[in-house]
Amino acid sequence: MITLSKKTSLALEAVLDIAFNSRPHPVQSKDITERQGIPQRYLEQVLQQLVRHGILKGVRGPRGGYTLAKERRRITLGDVLRVIDKMDCEDDQTTGSRLGAVIIDPICKAVQAEILSRFDELTMEDLCNQAAEAGIVRAGDEKNDFTI
Repeated sequence: MITLSKKTSLALEAVLDIAFNSRPHPVQSKDITERQGIPQRYLEQVLQQLVRHGILKGVRGPRGGYTLAKERRRITLGDVLRVIDKMDCEDDQTTGSRLGAVIIDPICKAVQAEILSRFDELTMEDLCNQAAEAGIVRAGDEKNDFTI
């Protein structure tokens, strides 16, 4: 069974959280930490990687935080995966033996390409729509109950 690394899962959750909750203001990392349970120090490293690669944009100032660098319909899960896990199939990733290099590595690269292709079909917009359909409430949209 193929699973995503913890770092990749957390990065996808963080980008989705920003895509889902960033209107009209940037999302602060402390808010993502509270909602997703991601350690702040760890999250900041991931967010900075995503900023450097053009997935997110950092906004400075007292109301600063993070926003998407592009429209959420233009950011795919594959974009995030490539930044975090460097899944671009580098040539130096071989098993060490000729048998592995000739037989196993091409299979792994083909499967990896298929997985990336599937993740490239899903955008942050798609996931935000799924979250809304599932009844997940955006930050700030919670309804307060003042019944006494």
